[in-house]
Amino acid sequence: MTVRGDFQEPARARPDLVIGREELFARAREQLSGGGSVLVHGPAGIGKSTVLRALAAECAESARTVLRCSSTETESHLPFLALADLLGLVVDEIADRLPPPQRTALESALTGRGESTLQRDGLALRLAVLSAFRALAARGPVLIVADDLQWLDPASAELLGFAARRLGGMPVRMLCAVRTDTEPQAQEHDGYLRASPPETLAVRVTPLSRTHVTELLGRRGYTGLSRSTVRDIHRTSGGNPLFALELGRALAESPTPPSPGEPLPVPTSLRALVLSRLEMLSPEARRTLLVASAGARPTLALLHAAGRVNAEAETASAAALGLLATERETPGIRFAHPLVSAALYAEADAQERRAAHAALSGAASDPIERARHLALSTTGTDPAVAARLGEAATAARDRGAPSVAVGLGLLAARHTPAGTRPGPDERRLQAAEDALTAGETDLARDIARQVLARATAPADRVRAWMVVVDSAGQAMAEIDAVFPQALADAGDDPGLVALVRYQLAWRALLMDGEMATAREEAAHAARLAARAGDRRTELLALGFQAQMETLMGHSDAPSTIQRAMREPQDSRVACDHNGAGAARFRWLVMGDRLAEARTTITALLREAQRRGMVESELHFLRGLAETELRSGHCGRALDLSRESLRLARDTGIGEAATAMLTSLAEAAGGDVDRALALAREAVDRAEEDGDLVYLSRALGALGHAQLVAGDAPACVRSLRRVRELEEGLGVVDPARGRWHGDLAEALVRVGEAAEAQDVIDVTRQRALRLERESVLAVLDRAEALVRAARGEQGPAERQLSSAQDRLAKLGHGLEEARAAYALAGLRALPHPLGSARAGGTPVPGPASYDEAARLFRRCRALPWLRQVETAAAAHRPAAPPLAPAALDTLATTERQVAALVMEGATNREIAARLFISVKTVEATLTRVYRKLGIRSRVDIVRLAAERRAD
Repeated sequence: MTVRGDFQEPARARPDLVIGREELFARAREQLSGGGSVLVHGPAGIGKSTVLRALAAECAESARTVLRCSSTETESHLPFLALADLLGLVVDEIADRLPPPQRTALESALTGRGESTLQRDGLALRLAVLSAFRALAARGPVLIVADDLQWLDPASAELLGFAARRLGGMPVRMLCAVRTDTEPQAQEHDGYLRASPPETLAVRVTPLSRTHVTELLGRRGYTGLSRSTVRDIHRTSGGNPLFALELGRALAESPTPPSPGEPLPVPTSLRALVLSRLEMLSPEARRTLLVASAGARPTLALLHAAGRVNAEAETASAAALGLLATERETPGIRFAHPLVSAALYAEADAQERRAAHAALSGAASDPIERARHLALSTTGTDPAVAARLGEAATAARDRGAPSVAVGLGLLAARHTPAGTRPGPDERRLQAAEDALTAGETDLARDIARQVLARATAPADRVRAWMVVVDSAGQAMAEIDAVFPQALADAGDDPGLVALVRYQLAWRALLMDGEMATAREEAAHAARLAARAGDRRTELLALGFQAQMETLMGHSDAPSTIQRAMREPQDSRVACDHNGAGAARFRWLVMGDRLAEARTTITALLREAQRRGMVESELHFLRGLAETELRSGHCGRALDLSRESLRLARDTGIGEAATAMLTSLAEAAGGDVDRALALAREAVDRAEEDGDLVYLSRALGALGHAQLVAGDAPACVRSLRRVRELEEGLGVVDPARGRWHGDLAEALVRVGEAAEAQDVIDVTRQRALRLERESVLAVLDRAEALVRAARGEQGPAERQLSSAQDRLAKLGHGLEEARAAYALAGLRALPHPLGSARAGGTPVPGPASYDEAARLFRRCRALPWLRQVETAAAAHRPAAPPLAPAALDTLATTERQVAALVMEGATNREIAARLFISVKTVEATLTRVYRKLGIRSRVDIVRLAAERRAD
């Protein structure tokens, strides 16, 4: 898709404002820090200039000379203009270092006072530019920053390419940006790479995700847009930040925002990008494209069926103008960018749109599509049209496309006459419930509020209130005033009261932290629903009751789960995240039946995905990740948790809970700093929502991450709060959060062995009553550390060995590895945990850590594996002495990394200083160790000290 040259990309360049480009920045930084060059490319408006300026701002600090040029289409005919931008301010500094013929040719080209041309002074000019760059490089590193290479005047482009191809070995880096086609497979940038320094890295700027578009709009002040609107902005803009900002600005300035389900208004600034080319089409071709834009999946066959007899020729002419993309593998017709379709549809008047939809209503083969087009081609109410739309919405729901059902339901409501059954409000409420299923909570809430503004029937009002409550998620404090109104509307109808009481059970849990009260409310709701014959609400209430009883360690939990799983079942509840299946999964996980839990949650996840139940899908992704984490499959758990976090960010559902679970996965198999950040985010969100339940879980994740990071005092502070919260909540089952062993271990580390033993004793009593075998084994691991701190070395080792064997049999791989690590620590250290060892001598050398390393490696528990390797290295014999001159054998980057190690910099600090990734630092250090025949950073420091002594 071509964009006019006067439509500029955003000019903001601060690195902290560059959104969603972390991976791109990491690759570019690594390339530039190693002395290489970078070519940034992508379509117009995608943010190339923003990325370029941010990278240039970072790299300029390490360059002695920075040369810049930025061309425009209107100036591209002026010869040597870009060259003048680059060298005009520095030519006087280096002129005396150029041979006279070269100096004369260069000055003539830059000033325009002579008659220099490439044809006349080609060789002299080429050599002059090359000599100029060499002269500047002789004084220090040079950075060339060139934006919009596609508009470089041909003469400057030729000279710059000639020099670039011959800059190898000199401290000259090029950082350039060029506009390329919207198609990723297009290789337009290849020509620019051939005119760049050898081995220049080409990085494509890709579209932003929906999460990043949300962040971008928020930073620019467009914070009042609903999530469904942002979703439409992302779809229409194709993730292009410039287009997204224009759409966001137009919506923010519009006095009448679009109604739910209506297409976005496309501002004039964006329509103009398309309309200039549309004017080059015939009127018939434009009508053909309008029909294509109105269709969900347009094909040539569909256009023919819709009466567009010359569709092949008309779409071919549109493709030649860049309005359509050529599909080689499918018969579909695809617009070059979603904006083309949106602008075309927005430009058409109401009559033209209705005509397009009327043609498609008879041409589409899918009954859902036919019903939609029939509705959009019809004005006013029509019971027959409404009925067809209702049937289509049901079909979409059954296909697992609830978001499609939302649009159809709203159209059905629009065409439903008052006084019919189902009425307009009933159809709207069904659409709102479909929106909840699809994860479009703000859209569901907006529809429900519209119904409440005019509905008088108690059933409609209570149903609408329930949508409002469900759309609030964990943030129930924001809608607390809803409950008295809903109860008043419910009156004494047992079915309606059951709906409200079920939600009051959630309120008691999330806002008041009263599990016992929540259980009683759920049981009351189940009884009322059974009396009213509402099996769906009865099943949901029983499922919630079972979950409360499980967490409370109540003896009725198994029987309540059985009641909830009896026939008749409701297909929607069967795979609902609050249904009996989810309650049974939780019971299985807490009871160490991990294989059965994995089978159960996998089936639930598959069904939720099939039905398009987004919130349930999110819950079950987290559940599967948790199961894999308990099983010691840390890499798999990390992948699943990150997937769930992306879904939570996109939908705004369960972000605190998902951040909490992802923190645990990061601490186990990913990055500890990220684990800490995610846990703190979860704590902040839970406190903001007033959600005591997830606050305790989030603090548990924070404490665990702090323990893995080696900050025992902070871990103690966090987990003490968890202990207080869970006592207040009435949580009895220690398998719920599994933080007790971490607290005891951290207490030992800070010298509070007596409190650690108290935590172990209280928790063991509960775990014994509930038969939580893995919890008991972890408590034994922690108690062994208490014993070791008291000098009871032999019993501590035996207890740890037993705990490791039991955890292995239960399938808790990560906990097994942690027990092996603790055992290795006791055997390897003469004074473990700061206390004297009672008798015997320590087992020397790193061999005692081999078992722990093997187990952590099997789990892919990278943070723990690093701890083991560090501990093992501390017990290795000292490396043989090396000559200090050995440092001179290292490559440039290796010497830079080694030098920073000598200063005491961490890997993360080295990465920041050299603009490379932490992984690159680690790989470089590995090469340094291998070349020097050493084992650790300490040996590098020793070599440096010996070198200074010499």
